[in-house]
Amino acid sequence: MPSMLGWTIKDWQNAYKEGATPRLLLGELLTGLDSNDAAWISILDQEGLGNALSELDEQLEKAGGDISTLPLYGIPFAAKDNIDVAGFETTAACPAFAYTPAEDAHTVARLKAAGAVVIGKTNLDQFATGLVGTRSPYGAVPNTFKPEVISGGSSSGSASVVARGLVPFALGTDTAGSGRVPAGLNNLVGLKPTKGLFSIRGVVPACRSLDCVSIFALTVNDAGLVSDTLAGFDAGDAFSRKSPDALPLDGAALRRPGPIKRLAIPEHPHWFGDQQSEAAWNTAISQWRQQNVELIPMDFSPLLELAALLYEGPWVAERHAAVESFMASHGDEMNPVVRGIISKAANFSATDTFKAQYRKEELLRQIDELLADVDALLVPTAPTAPTIEAVNADPVTLNSQLGTYTNFVNLADMSALAVPAGFRDDGLPFGVTLISGAWKDAELQHLACQWLNSHPTPLGATTRARPEETPGAAISTPTIKVAVVGAHLSGMPLNTQLGERHAVLLEQTTTSANYRLFALPNTTPPKPGLKRAAPGEGDAIIVEVWEMPASAFGSFVDLISAPLGIGNVELADGRWVNGFICEGYGFEGAEDVTEFGGWRAYIASRS
Repeated sequence: MPSMLGWTIKDWQNAYKEGATPRLLLGELLTGLDSNDAAWISILDQEGLGNALSELDEQLEKAGGDISTLPLYGIPFAAKDNIDVAGFETTAACPAFAYTPAEDAHTVARLKAAGAVVIGKTNLDQFATGLVGTRSPYGAVPNTFKPEVISGGSSSGSASVVARGLVPFALGTDTAGSGRVPAGLNNLVGLKPTKGLFSIRGVVPACRSLDCVSIFALTVNDAGLVSDTLAGFDAGDAFSRKSPDALPLDGAALRRPGPIKRLAIPEHPHWFGDQQSEAAWNTAISQWRQQNVELIPMDFSPLLELAALLYEGPWVAERHAAVESFMASHGDEMNPVVRGIISKAANFSATDTFKAQYRKEELLRQIDELLADVDALLVPTAPTAPTIEAVNADPVTLNSQLGTYTNFVNLADMSALAVPAGFRDDGLPFGVTLISGAWKDAELQHLACQWLNSHPTPLGATTRARPEETPGAAISTPTIKVAVVGAHLSGMPLNTQLGERHAVLLEQTTTSANYRLFALPNTTPPKPGLKRAAPGEGDAIIVEVWEMPASAFGSFVDLISAPLGIGNVELADGRWVNGFICEGYGFEGAEDVTEFGGWRAYIASRS
């Protein structure tokens, strides 16, 4: 087997920095791959490798020989076979549907531009219809821990090759959970981005209005790096979206900016008799309660009703729209379960579709009200782990069970990140999924890193230890820190102004020992003035540091009346942050209250 099994992107990068070449490492990797492996539909041949290496050499030459300018230089990856890759057929796991694309899907092109190399196309539930990984003429993809158990789908092959360490990451797609369920069942990170964050141009549609390209990776770090590479507006994709400069301040908390502190969990989770998963969830929840978050049990009924609309409602007609002409002429060459599901489109009229849209909007309003005070959801990625035999015996019911906590996400325009959460007593991995609003992708990654650093698992189905997860930006929208010293402190009369702008208290600390505090005359409510003192003549004053969305900062400053204003304040550890200051004339007739050490103590002394 190849020596680089289980390598992360960083491992590959380090190997190249130490002198290894893509020709050597990728050649060794391809030699070790098995064309009879059910996870693969096609594998890069020697001619294809030569072409890829030539393109990579040209890229490096244009970069002046500096591989650091190509963040994914020589990194192998796989793509689900409903995503176009030039030089490979696209089958969508249906040989009669196969075609040879003239160009790469937009996501693949972006990865290649960063230096990554596609080494193969992976198996899937036909036309990305299923969460099981068994609905393919190329064979059922087995679970990487127990071959009699399903891998999960529809991105079955992509999850399998990453879990076994053949590649550090792979592309899947996610419409109803296809990028998350296989991650949960194979001990992987599965990133389902905000809809439109990654282009879907060059992807065979399932439900085009809901489809997302997803990422399977061994670590959150790797998923985040790939996500950064893929993210960006694509004018050629009607469903691509430009990232907002700031998130709205109204609506449910999970749609507002800020870190994730309060998570909703299902009040009565559904396990469908799977006691192993139930026990693993209970263990995970007890561990999550030790994190710096609050878990809030909630009734998930509106979310589950929304989930049911995806397969029990007229959205199945969108799947039919994707394959209508092919199905009309080649329906007998489709997987019978897939054909049966898509055929249900005939049961719905245009009127039914509009009625379902109305119900969807009603449910979204209920969901926002339900989630008004939470920042995210924490759910089991898959409530059960059936065998391949059981799925073959009852393919629709068991598939539906797997989507209990995934089907609603895309319909509700949410982002999601599936992460490992330990193992069941029978040796199968168990996973949980973090879910928040659109554009909260970075926040989810930040929290997932904290979780995995506290509760590490091996990488996929390998024996390699998980490296330290180091999150990128903790938040995805700009914020500003403000040090408050007086009436804006917690519990003080003007603190509500911070709450109205969804500011978050980061810490209580003090200024440097270079300040004096004054009670200003004729202010309502009473307000202090902070004055920088000459060296040796000041003291440390208690302050609170709050963080608010940058978009809200202007309206906050507008509320500050003279002689107060916002300037720079030095904290005890030497940091400088925005903070309240006072113009010189404001100190006329003011009382020096520095001896109290802070405004709260001074106010208490007056009562």
